[in-house]
Amino acid sequence: MAGLKHPLLARLSAGDVLISDGATGTYLQQHGLTPGGCPEELNLSHPGVVRGMAAAYFAAGSDMVLTNSFGGNVFRLRHYDLADRAAQINLLAASLARSGAPLGRFVIGSVGPTGELLEPLGDVSAEAVRDAFAEQAVALEAGGVDGILVETMSALDEATLAVRSAREHVTGVVMATMTFHRGVRGWATSMGVTPERAIKALGDAGAEVVGANCGVGAGRMVELARILRDLTDGPLLIHANAGLPEVHDGRIVYPETPEVMAPHFAEMRRIGIDILGGCCGTGPAHIRAIVHAVRGGPGDPATPRGEEGY
Repeated sequence: MAGLKHPLLARLSAGDVLISDGATGTYLQQHGLTPGGCPEELNLSHPGVVRGMAAAYFAAGSDMVLTNSFGGNVFRLRHYDLADRAAQINLLAASLARSGAPLGRFVIGSVGPTGELLEPLGDVSAEAVRDAFAEQAVALEAGGVDGILVETMSALDEATLAVRSAREHVTGVVMATMTFHRGVRGWATSMGVTPERAIKALGDAGAEVVGANCGVGAGRMVELARILRDLTDGPLLIHANAGLPEVHDGRIVYPETPEVMAPHFAEMRRIGIDILGGCCGTGPAHIRAIVHAVRGGPGDPATPRGEEGY
């Protein structure tokens, strides 16, 4: 395999657009995860639900599906007394998604933030955070992932640590996204990282695909997509929310239906985004709509309002 381009990167180089999956938390809450519960614990207690989630997204048309391991680092798992099972949880997350992956589709290990501030702003060392990300990466690759997606990052030091750790410990593709919001001074993460800084730093750290996820709906992501495309000629990934959350009858609902989001994804493809998928509030129906909008073909992109709500 030495010297060969990863199959996912080879497809992107050939001009293919890849369709990613939708939200993990949204799907799991609709299938038994209680508010405040640990999504990653379901790899242990409800493997059928996790396996079914991957299967549902693949059936909807996803070319790649993320593992149920977003909060699978020891820092996040400590809140649920599961830190000592981090390696097992990540390995299961990967193997459950892999078990239902059709030939030619990809399973990508999801690696989210620790929720901690690194020294000197916080009291957690860079070494401890790097080790936590390394533990995840090793276990995810052992479970069969094709690569790692470091996602929903806001702090650049943590994001680059995660990318470097993944690059050192996995043989597959390494991708990274940060979460941006548009304020009075333009687009930036909650920690003040601009798209310009993020794209350069993530690439320098070893990410082969970079981009943005979460934070805003598909319409606002179109604006950000244009900015990102102007910053790099390399592969870009965008995962958009189904709008901003609203409270309806005491429950949180993401308002953007598949038919509302689909045209924005078609526009992002025209801009040149290489990997398109959903984040908070999206589900299999949104993925079917993206496939329909981007590639055409059969399928009804519509679903009743709120059906895929968070």
